[in-house]
Amino acid sequence: MSTTPGTGPTSEPTPEPSSAPAPEPAPEPVAAPASCPVGGAAADARPPAPELFTWEFASDPYPAYAWLRAHAPVHRTTLPSGVEAWLVTRYADARQALADQRLSKNPAHHDESPHAKGKTGIPGERKAELMTHLLNIDPPDHTRLRRLVSKAFTPRRVAEFAPRVQELTDRLIDSFVEKGSADLIHEFAFPLPIYAICDLLGVPEEDQDDFRDWAGMMIRHGGGPRGGVARSVKKMRGYLAELIHRKREEPGDDLISGLIKASDHGEHLTENEAAAMAFILLFAGFETTVNLVGNGLYALLRNPEQRERLQQSIAAGETGLLETGIEELLRYDGPVEMATWRYATRNLAIGGQEIPAGDPVLVVLAAADRDPERFDGPDVLDLARRDNQHLGYGHGIHYCLGAPLARLEGQTALATLLTRLPDLRLAADPDELRWRGGLIMRGLRTLPVEFSPSVRLP
Repeated sequence: MSTTPGTGPTSEPTPEPSSAPAPEPAPEPVAAPASCPVGGAAADARPPAPELFTWEFASDPYPAYAWLRAHAPVHRTTLPSGVEAWLVTRYADARQALADQRLSKNPAHHDESPHAKGKTGIPGERKAELMTHLLNIDPPDHTRLRRLVSKAFTPRRVAEFAPRVQELTDRLIDSFVEKGSADLIHEFAFPLPIYAICDLLGVPEEDQDDFRDWAGMMIRHGGGPRGGVARSVKKMRGYLAELIHRKREEPGDDLISGLIKASDHGEHLTENEAAAMAFILLFAGFETTVNLVGNGLYALLRNPEQRERLQQSIAAGETGLLETGIEELLRYDGPVEMATWRYATRNLAIGGQEIPAGDPVLVVLAAADRDPERFDGPDVLDLARRDNQHLGYGHGIHYCLGAPLARLEGQTALATLLTRLPDLRLAADPDELRWRGGLIMRGLRTLPVEFSPSVRLP
């Protein structure tokens, strides 16, 4: 895939805006699970329900998800935003829900109460007129828009993009390799997909640091100033509108130019749709990769036998373990904790639980991918796992469009880091690390590491 000219990041990339810890949210009031009987001997024998959405939960949600799978697999809860939603936690139920056409992606189907107004989806996207993207629409509009953008993510075009991803990876490592230490979130996992997706969209190199600043605000999930996410979305919307006009006058070999060309040739893509498409590709396409690289590296550092096995395989020039390893890292502690919002268009049942029309449904991918009914030893990291039909990138017509690119970036990042920094080690106590407090995504705020200083590539 050809990209717009550019040299990528400088040797000293601008750090992501600081991620000061957000105020601790009030613990969720936990009611009796909706799918279990209230009272009686069965309820009394049950272990106490875990608290959800606390900082302790964010650090390790898997024990709570195990409880929900066992006792309340389809559970109605109140989210920190005040919105009431159903959590689906078992693999079989999750896979069914992800493909169920009775669950709409369109927020218009949400029977929302006044206090929940505008509290689903991405903050600021409504006011910025960025709602008409793939995460918010159903067929036939979804089919039409996905067909247009899918041309950028074919295996052939992703393979053509591989040298650029490798170049970006090496340049970022060069920026800290001589120091002997780094924060692999701020200095590596965060900027890598930002620069890659900017290249893919056709954002000029001189504008990419603005995108990096906006993206940094968007992934802080409450750790920044009040309203900061919405303001960043608004700024991005204004820039994308301007860029679309520029690309219409001077098209290039990039995704935004391709969307404009398709619109001009009768595909009926409005300017709002083009801007929303570019926006969601950036939003969904970079944070998933930030978390894939960050969570994946952290898991390898916590499982030294698996990490050593992978390093030996890479050193031998093999690719098989790297390929299955990425899939296992997606399953074990993936970048997307919950699938994006769905809304019941009619009364329906999931896992034997009745869901009223208009209710939001959140499929908990992190819980489904640790379901012992589907995976042997689900809490064990096994990079060679074969039968691994995880749900890390979804399922059905909303399966992640950018999954091939994310896998390429993940494989390139891990292989290059483990090769160039062979004695990479964690530079903090795991209990000191903090996870970003979002609902959909799961990722570390920081990942401090140490290694033997080396030299930059010539």
